Amino acid sequence: MNPLKLYHSTALECSRLVTQRYSTSFSLGIKVMEKKFHSPIYGIYGFVRFADEIVDTFHSHDKSHLLSKFRADTYEAIDQKISLNPILHAFQMVVHQYGIERNLIDSFMDSMAMDLDFSTYNDTKYTEYIYGSAEVVGLMCLRVFCEGNEAQYEQLKAPACKLGSAFQKVNFLRDIKSDYEDRGRVYFPGLEYSAFSVEAKRCIEEDIQRDFDAAYLGIKQLPKGARIGVKIAYIYYQNLFAKIRKLQPETISDQRVRIPNIKKLSLLMSIYFGSKLGIE
Repeated sequence: MNPLKLYHSTALECSRLVTQRYSTSFSLGIKVMEKKFHSPIYGIYGFVRFADEIVDTFHSHDKSHLLSKFRADTYEAIDQKISLNPILHAFQMVVHQYGIERNLIDSFMDSMAMDLDFSTYNDTKYTEYIYGSAEVVGLMCLRVFCEGNEAQYEQLKAPACKLGSAFQKVNFLRDIKSDYEDRGRVYFPGLEYSAFSVEAKRCIEEDIQRDFDAAYLGIKQLPKGARIGVKIAYIYYQNLFAKIRKLQPETISDQRVRIPNIKKLSLLMSIYFGSKLGIE
């Protein structure tokens, strides 16, 4: 193999490993997509995962410095079309191949920086954070799925944003305890963690359901090679959301809600074989 091609493939393999180590659900979804989508989606996930780890995990280090350096290294990788950081090298390859816009990357990095500066969010900052941390990731993936079809991309932008928004808000509910106790954050505007009520939880859940409903209309229009994988992620989060909805506020404030791996695999198999048989 050509040495440069070997480096390209090794970098993409590193992103695949990161995805598999950090997210069982997204790994399962990617595996059933058409093979041509595997590496670029791994490349996007590896990039966003590492940025998220900086602000969420590296508490004994200067996170502001690490994030600033990661941001600068990202742009240098894109400008130079190479990086000795394999995760950034894989990501810049995806950026160039699929025309991922710089403003999407800017918004994502801005949202990561917000996690260093904000502990509570008002309506404006909440909307900005949701867009940058989740919706733009959906748009990056959509760029891959549409493969240069600009009309299709424009048609599916809004549902892709709604899907990212729904996923992120479910994450906020699932992680409400750790976000507050470990990181001092409360994402939902106006919510007092110590006074998390049934009514407040219901309002949040209704907002999430609206996002899910709008997102599903777009999933049905995705290119066939991507549709099953995205639907698996959608169904997984729907199941997680349904589990959360059954619980009292004090329960999710006390423990992290999970879907067991065996159930994730069951969902994968049922959706995959249902799609093969033409069952929607």
